[in-house]
Amino acid sequence: MKLTLTNKIIIGFILGLVLGEFFFLYFAPEVSHDLGAKVQIVSKIFLRLIKMIVGPLVFCTLVVGIAKLGDFKAVGRIGIKTIGYFYFATILSLVTGLVVVNITQPGSLQSWPKPVAGTETGIDSSKAKTMEDFILHIFPDSFFKALAENEILQIVIFSLFFGVALGSIGEVGKRLIHVIENLAEVIFKMVNYVMEVAPYAVFAAMTTVVANKGLSILISYGYLMLCFMGGLLFFTVVILWIICLVNGIPYWKLLKELKEALLISFSTASSEASFPQTIAALEKFGCSRRIVGFVLPLGYSFNLDGSMLYMTFATGFIAQAYGVHLSLEQQITMLLTLMITSKGIAGVPRASLVIIAGTLTMFNLPAEGIALLLGVDPFLDMGRTVTSVAGNGVATCVVSKWEGEFNPPLAD
Repeated sequence: MKLTLTNKIIIGFILGLVLGEFFFLYFAPEVSHDLGAKVQIVSKIFLRLIKMIVGPLVFCTLVVGIAKLGDFKAVGRIGIKTIGYFYFATILSLVTGLVVVNITQPGSLQSWPKPVAGTETGIDSSKAKTMEDFILHIFPDSFFKALAENEILQIVIFSLFFGVALGSIGEVGKRLIHVIENLAEVIFKMVNYVMEVAPYAVFAAMTTVVANKGLSILISYGYLMLCFMGGLLFFTVVILWIICLVNGIPYWKLLKELKEALLISFSTASSEASFPQTIAALEKFGCSRRIVGFVLPLGYSFNLDGSMLYMTFATGFIAQAYGVHLSLEQQITMLLTLMITSKGIAGVPRASLVIIAGTLTMFNLPAEGIALLLGVDPFLDMGRTVTSVAGNGVATCVVSKWEGEFNPPLAD
């Protein structure tokens, strides 16, 4: 029996856990880290191949969709609906994080060792973009520079202008649209080739994480992990399901269609790694190509549901660990602040932790409290990444439904 890609990824995931734990248990820490780093080169190659494809893929799919529409008013209408939904989802995920951390109290249930003042965390909250920086950063000063640096939002902006202009020049535009459509087919064929590397990349990524931290860390952080992953599961299984139910979208079929993308995202802790798979899955599920090409790239910067939930949860956890009570007014202030500041995290390495560091400072909490999370953060990142990918899948379906461009698969 021939193994499917999903089966291969699961096998790679399990083998990575086993090899990583072997390195961690039977070698000195520095040797284990070194072996993990050597294996990691496979996952790094895979992520580079994905980044090589994502920019051209966004450009082609979005340009063709917009050119066939050829109307800036329609683009504006879709844009307003998309951003409106993103803010709605952001509020839901931030509130979920707050509710879960307040109910479960993971910071209060055990005595956490307090990192000494000035502990190096490797997180610099000054790296977070201001709102002005973020707005200016959206607009490219060079399309080729945006492609070279994989600046997805800038590629989206250029593609919008290019697509509208292409749709307005008549017969010449139609011929060029056909060329770009064919180019998109070539890129999707490249995606098929690159995805053959995915199981090996998943194996390498899991080996590296476990070799560095060991599975034993999951026991010492067991309750914290359970609380956070439970919050993510509640958001994914209940809240996203209700959103789909209200909009007449078959949610469980959507998750089934997205299973490969979700597995890759979870294993590599990278939403970019599953971007091509997500596009293909959503189009197959019945979303129109132009909606997918428009909503999905924006979602990777504006609709990070898992990261939003993590920000309020982690801030609340650190406050509890230090015995600091945050009043309802302070928590509401935190929520409103994160609604704004979190939109400037696109392109910032370890973005969630950067924003959390700034939030801790705002509430006079010690920034070194982040050190409590660093050991287990790679595992938490897997959960929040897969939640964000599922959230963007739902967002794309919802906007497609609102635009009357959603043709769901027939019932089994």
